[in-house]
Amino acid sequence: MDWLSPDSPIRSKRDQLVSILDGMGSVLVCYSGGVDSAFVLALAHRVLGPRCVGMTAVSPSLAPFELEDAVRIARGIGARHELVDSNEIEDESYAQNGVDRCFHCKSELYRIGARKQVEWGLDAVVNGTNLDDLGDYRPGLEAAKQAGARSPLVEAGLTKADVRVLAQAIGLGVWDKPAAACLSSRLPYGTRVTRERLVQIGALEGELHTLGLRQVRVRWHASEKTPLTKEAAIARIEVAQAELPRAFEVRDAIVAAGKRAGFAYVTLDLAGYRTGSHNEVLKGRSLPVVS
Repeated sequence: MDWLSPDSPIRSKRDQLVSILDGMGSVLVCYSGGVDSAFVLALAHRVLGPRCVGMTAVSPSLAPFELEDAVRIARGIGARHELVDSNEIEDESYAQNGVDRCFHCKSELYRIGARKQVEWGLDAVVNGTNLDDLGDYRPGLEAAKQAGARSPLVEAGLTKADVRVLAQAIGLGVWDKPAAACLSSRLPYGTRVTRERLVQIGALEGELHTLGLRQVRVRWHASEKTPLTKEAAIARIEVAQAELPRAFEVRDAIVAAGKRAGFAYVTLDLAGYRTGSHNEVLKGRSLPVVS
């Protein structure tokens, strides 16, 4: 990264991040395979070597293709990578899918992280939260605060754009990977999280990626159900606006994939993918539960 001028603000942030990680002594990185946590893992591995361990929580809300990606990326970084089981779906507070669902998910993650931190003899638990994440409604941030987990990217003042620049500079192949989120975020608040629904979503998203679409969200919606019909789900698919022409081009394949995943109806959101669309419906902090 010597191409960064000595007085470059981003170089100063990078140096600050290195100093923060070095000062921790040893770290457990809560690592999902996204660019932010991958960058933290990569830099921590460079700074701390074997005193850095990446931990990925495996649950029904983690898409199989994302898990495969996380394993591949960690292997490329060369860091120690551990997979642990997470059972947040067994927590009724999580399954009800209220506006604080993410808090219960992250609380489970950090409980596991605290146990593994002791087991692996590490000094700190860190995550991949960046400065931009503080601007959206993210209950998981409160869970991190309560658990005492640290956010080195925030401490160093790094934005998402900064992370991508620095990740590219150190040769991290996923520097331009689209933002990702857990599969439960595809269900509207108040719609119950179930294993079956998460499998549906993950299966369709996986097929959409194989069709060449990169920025994808399959939003799960329930259609009208009568005593004579089984649950009929609607897939409302968001893709990046630049990818809409491609989506129209392969729309027959998309519909077929949706049917294979068990959706009764398959639709394309013409507004395209946008950050925070899951929270667009929020006006208060309580919603009815749809079983």
